[in-house]
Amino acid sequence: MFEMLLNPKRAERHPMEMFLVGIVYASLSVLLVRWIFSQDAVLSNYSGILIVTFTVMFSLPFMYYAIKNEEQKDLEQSGFVKLLLQHGRALSMFIWLFLGFIVAYAFWQILFAGSGLLDAQVSVYCQINRPSPSAFQNCLEQYGVAGLKKTTGFITAKEKVFMIFANNIYVLIFTLLFSLIFGAGAIFILSWNASVIAAAIGIFTKSELKSLPLGLARYLIHGIPEIAAYFIGAMAGGIISVAVIRRDMAKGKFWDILQDSLNLVILAVVVLFIAAIIEVFITPMLF
Repeated sequence: MFEMLLNPKRAERHPMEMFLVGIVYASLSVLLVRWIFSQDAVLSNYSGILIVTFTVMFSLPFMYYAIKNEEQKDLEQSGFVKLLLQHGRALSMFIWLFLGFIVAYAFWQILFAGSGLLDAQVSVYCQINRPSPSAFQNCLEQYGVAGLKKTTGFITAKEKVFMIFANNIYVLIFTLLFSLIFGAGAIFILSWNASVIAAAIGIFTKSELKSLPLGLARYLIHGIPEIAAYFIGAMAGGIISVAVIRRDMAKGKFWDILQDSLNLVILAVVVLFIAAIIEVFITPMLF
């Protein structure tokens, strides 16, 4: 019942409200997992996965109806610029929701530091930033705090841009596939990425709540355009998925819907490239 109280059309008119919704959804997920599974000898080891799962369960109905509304816009309007402006409202709504996830996850990760709340996400962070076996183990033991700014110093800036861009394209492809298979399915990948960013923020702040704003700034400078690109890709796949479900493809709108989705995917790739440049050249100058 709780997850059905949100109206996507109202949320588009007041997208900032989704920030609070994201905080509530993520916080409820954390507290439910802590309350139900923290004493379980087995499931307590998978709390990071369970938290994301609960967040997805809360968000799925809203995501589905929001993407359904976006597909309806493709049927009612034409012209890429007009559609882009219309989709932009939904994109803003999704970004605020995602930011709410990150802030809540990061807050609880710092508050419950050492409890293993996001151990799976910390492992992913270490795998990305400390790929060698010995360094990976040291990262797990130290939560990646030591030597945080020297993660990829052995490669050139151009190589680093390509590496980050390639990794982000990989995530975009999975986001697109998930949303194609199940219109709102991309929310799992996006929620997972929010929790990984939150784990990285916890590492960067050394689990100090007073450093949370600095940690958010450190990762959101390039994180916002990166996540915006994923949501654009999710909308592209979701629009096609919903169109197939509603049989709109057979109503003479196939090429219009397909073209709009393709344009969204191209836009997502461009935004990802910009985000990679920001991460390599701008973020290190500030932090």
